[in-house]
Amino acid sequence: MIIHTVQKGDSIYSISKRYGVPVQSVIMDNDLGNTAHLTIGQAIVVMAPKTVHTVKAGDSLYSIARTYGTTVSAILRENPNILNPSQLYVGQKIIIPVPPQKLGTIQVNAYVLPGIGNTTLANTLPNLTYASIFGYSVNADGSLNPVDDIVIIEKAINQQVAPWLTITNTIEGEGFSSDLANSILTNEAVQDTLLNNIIQTMSSKNYKGLNIDFEYVYPRDRENYNNFLRKTVDKLRPLGYTVSTALAPKLGSNQQGLLYEAHDYAAHGEIVDYVILMTYEWGYMYGPAQAVAPVNKVRQVLDYAVSAIPSQKILMGMPNYGYDWTLPFVKGSAARPISNTGAVQLAERVGAQIQFDEQAQSPFFYYYDSSGKEHVVWFEDARSVEAKLLLVDEYNLGGVSYWNANNYFPQNWLVLNAMYDVEKVL
Repeated sequence: MIIHTVQKGDSIYSISKRYGVPVQSVIMDNDLGNTAHLTIGQAIVVMAPKTVHTVKAGDSLYSIARTYGTTVSAILRENPNILNPSQLYVGQKIIIPVPPQKLGTIQVNAYVLPGIGNTTLANTLPNLTYASIFGYSVNADGSLNPVDDIVIIEKAINQQVAPWLTITNTIEGEGFSSDLANSILTNEAVQDTLLNNIIQTMSSKNYKGLNIDFEYVYPRDRENYNNFLRKTVDKLRPLGYTVSTALAPKLGSNQQGLLYEAHDYAAHGEIVDYVILMTYEWGYMYGPAQAVAPVNKVRQVLDYAVSAIPSQKILMGMPNYGYDWTLPFVKGSAARPISNTGAVQLAERVGAQIQFDEQAQSPFFYYYDSSGKEHVVWFEDARSVEAKLLLVDEYNLGGVSYWNANNYFPQNWLVLNAMYDVEKVL
């Protein structure tokens, strides 16, 4: 796999010729549609069986071969134009035959919302270990609000993907409710009713696990939440079900704020099978413009997380979206959500050049709308995906979890599968 950043003068044809892959492969792999246009700064994934090395001062065929884990003779076979192996020149392009070297096998979860397109679902499932169907909101009496999930479950199992039932403390039209969580977490009888309803639903619909996404839990309910998790695991694990939780991105055990305080990393790491770190939303809909999941910020969360939770239990959150902010940011205003492919299409349409923030390892661009207002768009591309996936290997994590799968982003899956094998548990 090669990630090529588009430069002035590049075309799909020139990229395909440079790396020796068909034009149609470049188009399809990067969801370029019928357009022949590329945007300066755009990341293009090229699934080439070889890579290209540009000779720099001090290079020799021997040193190049060692760098790429190949041999001088293999390089010479790929480059018959090298007549004198001892005479290389700076800037010379050399084709390197590099076998794919993956970093290991990981587990991959994605949240899937009802209404996902059939094609998107079919293209996504082969890349997953788990599909967390989002979501069954709980009621104060322990009942569950139903979800249209039958087709998703059937298709997931057919692709050896384990479906997880996701429960949330959300109220329709209001979002996450601290009071609703409190009514569940402080009433043993309601918890018993809820767990019985969960088990009945999971059994009748062939779910394989439970994901608990309780957010904005009152700090006073921290230990109540931990005890509820213990009860849940005690009931579900003997039945063969996996239990996971979603956790806010904390930097330390005593981090203040309603989103964070009741999420006890050490307890969750001890009690449940997996935790999903919500390592995204630094740039969020109602906040000032910035990268959604800057790598430097994600790294800070992981530094704390692996000190409190067994690393193989951690599924690092990956955002599958971006935002378009109107500038200057005004408190109370809302950014427009945008898909990653939609962001690139917008940049092409408005003639913007895509830039890349090296600290955040995230792409962005500026443009002016038809009314003359300035915008900035932060999103994800192959480079930002690769940067975050490298953290999985660095921190020896169990894998990743995507929010969410409903917008298909082919570059992401190309990069992931080039770097890791995906574990199947069915």
